[in-house]
Amino acid sequence: MKQSKLEIKRIDDYRWELPKQGGMRVPGKIFADKRLMDDIHLGQSIQQVANVAHLPGILSASLAMPDIHWGYGFPIGGVAAMDAEEGVISPGGVGYDINCGVRFIRTSITRKEIMPKIRELVNSLYNAIPTGVGSSSSLKLTIPEEKRLLTSGAEWAVERGFGTGSDLERIEENGRLKSADPSVLSKRALERGASQIGTLGSGNHFLEIGYIDEIYDEKIADTLGLQLDNVSVIIHTGSRGFGYQVCDDNLKVMMNCVRKYGIELPDRQLACTPIKSDEGRSYFAAMSSAANYAWANRQVIMHWTKKTFYKVLNASPQALQMNLVYDLCHNIAKFEEYEINGKMRKVCVHRKGATRALPPGHPNTPDVYKSVGQPVLIPGDMGRYSYVLIGTEQAVKETFGSTCHGAGRQLSRRQAVKACKGRNIYKELEEQGIIVQSHGRRTVLEEIPEAYKDVKNVVDVVHNAGISKKVARHRPLGVIKG
Repeated sequence: MKQSKLEIKRIDDYRWELPKQGGMRVPGKIFADKRLMDDIHLGQSIQQVANVAHLPGILSASLAMPDIHWGYGFPIGGVAAMDAEEGVISPGGVGYDINCGVRFIRTSITRKEIMPKIRELVNSLYNAIPTGVGSSSSLKLTIPEEKRLLTSGAEWAVERGFGTGSDLERIEENGRLKSADPSVLSKRALERGASQIGTLGSGNHFLEIGYIDEIYDEKIADTLGLQLDNVSVIIHTGSRGFGYQVCDDNLKVMMNCVRKYGIELPDRQLACTPIKSDEGRSYFAAMSSAANYAWANRQVIMHWTKKTFYKVLNASPQALQMNLVYDLCHNIAKFEEYEINGKMRKVCVHRKGATRALPPGHPNTPDVYKSVGQPVLIPGDMGRYSYVLIGTEQAVKETFGSTCHGAGRQLSRRQAVKACKGRNIYKELEEQGIIVQSHGRRTVLEEIPEAYKDVKNVVDVVHNAGISKKVARHRPLGVIKG
C-alpha cells in the first residue's frame, strides 16, 4: 500500500491534524499514537477523513478515532457534526448496519463457578439465539406489529415480556428514537425485518461470555455493578437485514439528491442531502426506525441469554443477578447540542464506528449514571479483551461527546482467511481457554484476533487523550458467532 500524501501535523502524543487542503471546509483531526498512526497512514482512511471535511455544513473538524479504517464513504471510526439548519445528512456517515451497537450485562457469579458449565453454556446459547447470514427468528411479526416495534424500540420488547422497565433506563435514548416513522419505509425493508428480530447475524457480530479481569477505577466500577472475577456478557449486533435495506434504499435517493441540490463531492459514496430537505427528513425517519429495530433486537437477545443462563446453571434470577449495565450504538446520526465558538449549536452528529461518551451531570447522561458519567463499551476481538470506559467533559469539548467503538480492522476479510491457511483457529482459541461456536467456519477465519488492532492500544489512546476513561476490562471465555 502507498502512504497517504496528505499533509499531516502532529499536535501531541495522541492527536494529529489534517490542515484544510483543497476543498476541505474544516480541518481533520485524528486520535492516535505514533504506532497506530503508522498503520493508519498505509490505508485509505486518512483520505476519507479529508473527503468528509468537504461536506456542506460540517462544523469544527472531520474527526477520526484510533480504531479508524476504511469504510463506505466515511471511514469507520469517523465522527462529523453538521449544522442542523444548513448541513447535510449522509447514509455513509451512519453505515449499512444502522445502530450496530453493544450491550453489556453483569452478573454476581464468578469465573470459577461458571467454568464447569462453560462449554454447555456456549452450545446452549448457540442453539437459543439464531446466528448466521439471513438467520430468522421464532418471532414472526405481522407488518402492523413490526411497525409498532419500529415506533417503540426496546419498549416494544419490554411490553411483551422481554425484560423490565429498568432496562430502558440503561439504554442510550432509553432504547427509542421518537423520530421513527415506518410510513417512509419500503415494502422490501419491512419484509426483511419481519423475521429477524432476536437474531445475531454474522460478520463481526457476536455474543460473548467473559469475566472482569482488571478494574482501573473501583468507585466507578462499583457504581456500574462490576466486580473483579465476576462473569459478564457482551452482545454485539444491530438492525440486521432491515437496517441494510433502509440504507440501500436511501443511498439510491441520495445519489439523485446530489444532482438535485448541486452538491459537489470528492467521492460519490458520500452521497447526501440537506438535512432540512424532504429526502433528509425521510432518511432520518427511516434511520430512526432501524435504530429502534436494533434496540429491540438486542433486548430480545438479552432476554433469551438470561433464560439460557438460568436453565444451564439451574439458578434463579435472584441468584445470578444478571443485569444490564448499558446499551449503546456506534452507527447512528442524532441531533444534539454542543458549544461551538462560545455559542450553543444544534447539530446532527454522524457517528460511524464511534460511540457517544458523555460526562457526569450532562443532561443526556442517564439518570442512573449521572454521578459517574455514561458507560462506554469497547469490544475487542474474540481472543483478547474488551473494555468498559466512562464519558468525559473533554469529549464534549473536543469530539461532540464521542470516542472509539472497538479495535478496528487491520486485515481485510480476505487477508484474514489467507492468514489462516493450515491453521485450526477453534483449537488455537480453545488452548487459550476460549470456546467458540459458529454457524460457519469462514466467519471465524475472517474474525481471527490478528485481523484486528490490539484494542488495548486503541483504548489507551482515548484514555490518555482524555475523551473517555478506563473503568474495567472483560476477558472472553466463550463466544458464539454467525
